[in-house]
Amino acid sequence: MSPKQVIKTSKAPDPVGPYNQAIKAGDFIYCSGQIAIDPALNEITCLGEIEKETIQVLKNLEAVLEAGGAKIEDVIKTTIYLTDLNNFQIVNKIYSDFFNIENPPARACVGVSSLPKGVLVEIDCVAFLN
Repeated sequence: MSPKQVIKTSKAPDPVGPYNQAIKAGDFIYCSGQIAIDPALNEITCLGEIEKETIQVLKNLEAVLEAGGAKIEDVIKTTIYLTDLNNFQIVNKIYSDFFNIENPPARACVGVSSLPKGVLVEIDCVAFLN
């Protein structure tokens, strides 16, 4: 078996560039950043609505993790990218409901000037399979 395995699922959007949804390497899954593309429609139906974008992003991440054999509880690190840090409290509330687990992952949140397709939020993560 190859030291790394491509993770792909139709339950998350196809990449918008030359990358994979995730790569499994050893006991780790490295998920690419997800934006609020609805995989069923392959389009963003909630552009500019931070709550709906965040929920779709987290659903997309969960689908990629599941395709790699991981669960939310396996996530050890996330990075949130926001085009407006004034949205932090809203995103944080949705994020905390999503990662409502005993040991939530380590996290960074970064303010950025723009994100692909004009979205407001992008999140990536790393999961550990034990």
